[in-house]
Amino acid sequence: MAGEPVRWQLLRELACSDRHVRELTDLLGRPQNLVSYHLGKLRWAGLVSARRSSADGRDVYYTVELDRFGELLAATGRSVHPGLRLAPAVSAGPASGPGAAAARLLFLCTGNSARSQMAEALASARSHGRVEAFSAGSRPRPLHANAVRVMRERGIDVGPAGSKHLGLFAAQQFSYVITLCDKVREVCPEFPGHPGYIHWSIPDPAASGDDDQATLPLFRQVAAELDTRVTYLLAGIGALPGRAA
Repeated sequence: MAGEPVRWQLLRELACSDRHVRELTDLLGRPQNLVSYHLGKLRWAGLVSARRSSADGRDVYYTVELDRFGELLAATGRSVHPGLRLAPAVSAGPASGPGAAAARLLFLCTGNSARSQMAEALASARSHGRVEAFSAGSRPRPLHANAVRVMRERGIDVGPAGSKHLGLFAAQQFSYVITLCDKVREVCPEFPGHPGYIHWSIPDPAASGDDDQATLPLFRQVAAELDTRVTYLLAGIGALPGRAA
């Protein structure tokens, strides 16, 4: 499925950032009907998923399912020979000393009340100090109680964190700026130093119900998705501490 050249290009692009069809047609230089056809094939195979944009309901963002891709790669290796298996990359270990962080990451969403704060906390915790992580919003709101709760379930305390406006960081340099909602992507400013821009199209968990109890299941789903995405991001930039295979 992935060996077809257009599909491989699509997977490579979507592994870097969530994209909608117009972006993919521009990046690949291919007609929209061809790109849509191959996206449909990848969705059928479970390698790509789709989510309607919260900023413009006419757009659909596509995401590569990295866990599913990894499972299939591992199964392929084992089917060829039992000695072939995927092993986690081993880094040099936790950073230490001044300036030891591997990268500076800025996570953005609209309210800085849930998604971006959770991503910031996960990046700091999972990297063991190998990145400097920050978060902000275009329209800051107080930290949501369920964000605190689901992070605590993962052994991470975000209670003391306050919401911040993205303008606070406008003059700072970052290695990567990661937008977590479609609305903030539309208003994300240019940051100095030419950082890498990554988009993750993730729904606002606070919009899924009328009270905290009703929204809690989606908060847990979003926390799990962020944990997966942050872990892959850290591995990709060499900031994930090594662990035993």
